[in-house]
Amino acid sequence: MSYLNKPFFYLTVLAIWWRGLVMPAMAQTGTFDVNITQPAYFSVQVPDGNYRVTVTLGNKKRKGETVVRAESRRLMIENAVTRKGEKAVYTFLVNKRSPSYIVKTDKGEQRETVRLKEREYGYLNWDDSLTLEFNGAAPAVSRIIIEPDTTATTIFLCGNSTVVDQDSEPWASWGQMIPRWFDTSVAISNHAESGLTARTFIGGNRLEKILSMMRPGDYVVCEFGHNDEKEHRPGDGAWYHYVYNLKIFIDKVRAAGGNIIFCTPTQRRAWQDDNRHIKDTHGDFPAAMRSVAERENVPVIDLNGMTRTFFETLGFEDSKKALVHYPANTYPGQDKALADNTHFNPYGAYEVAKMVVMGMKQLGLPLVSHIRGDWQDYNPASPDDPSAFKWYDAKSHDTRKPDGN
Repeated sequence: MSYLNKPFFYLTVLAIWWRGLVMPAMAQTGTFDVNITQPAYFSVQVPDGNYRVTVTLGNKKRKGETVVRAESRRLMIENAVTRKGEKAVYTFLVNKRSPSYIVKTDKGEQRETVRLKEREYGYLNWDDSLTLEFNGAAPAVSRIIIEPDTTATTIFLCGNSTVVDQDSEPWASWGQMIPRWFDTSVAISNHAESGLTARTFIGGNRLEKILSMMRPGDYVVCEFGHNDEKEHRPGDGAWYHYVYNLKIFIDKVRAAGGNIIFCTPTQRRAWQDDNRHIKDTHGDFPAAMRSVAERENVPVIDLNGMTRTFFETLGFEDSKKALVHYPANTYPGQDKALADNTHFNPYGAYEVAKMVVMGMKQLGLPLVSHIRGDWQDYNPASPDDPSAFKWYDAKSHDTRKPDGN
């Protein structure tokens, strides 16, 4: 993997909020002429909703290689190469949200809020601004246009640390990679968070937040299991509370006119004694999800099976390249080696995102008509070469393990 360690700068045309740096701003969209030639963040304060972002990339004086991400490291433009003097225009959708939402009651409207974890305060996903990150080997940006979009289909993501928009390097999850594969008629709104179960997701008002933003025809994708299997209160387990809570997702999403999709939980890198085959660690949870989905006619993407194939194809050693396995001193302040067999790094997250898109294609979901034209069908038995994958580090690093396992 390739990493970039150039310093970031902050473009303060309107507003920048980044790890404690706060500058006054106006809520505003529009067209902004800029001259970005090194890794930078650009931020505008806007209300919750979907926004159509158009960027003009290129530079009169040199070749450009630009990566564009949004909010908490959501991949939008993978690597746009422009020749000296060439301009290229790209458009994508960004979903912006804050913790608060309005609930309509018999007595009128009432303001509620998502119960954020302490680690989420300060995440770019939950602030009052829409933030763009320009990165790459030679960033080159000359214009940014930000406009509200009220017609796009929104895919809302629910889940845990394998789905969440991980805010800091070297962690990553498939939910922050999947925006790269959809065209300008689909926005991704990722409400997952590390350590959550289906029950705590609902209890933290995250489903209610989604329902407050969702329009008929939108989609809700759920991947749970990693943390649910560790709940041990009376009635917990795959066949009672887990399926009970999954049924709540089904009923509430459908009552609001939405479409629901399940994903079985990704495998952990846990090997059988032969070091050739992955050991199932999720017990009955994948089967329980498939069971309730079959009863309720919910489409299921089998990430459990696909990630097993993925790990076994890479093999015992190379499968580490998809997860947070790094020697000491790879990142600032990292005095010990990282060896996490659950949480993906950017390469692994990118591959799992492809599995989700491929799962949608195999199910024949209407969403596949909105996949970008450069998509190529994916087989986890023939994954991308880890050594060929390029990722340019964002400014934020945190070697503390995410919640959950």
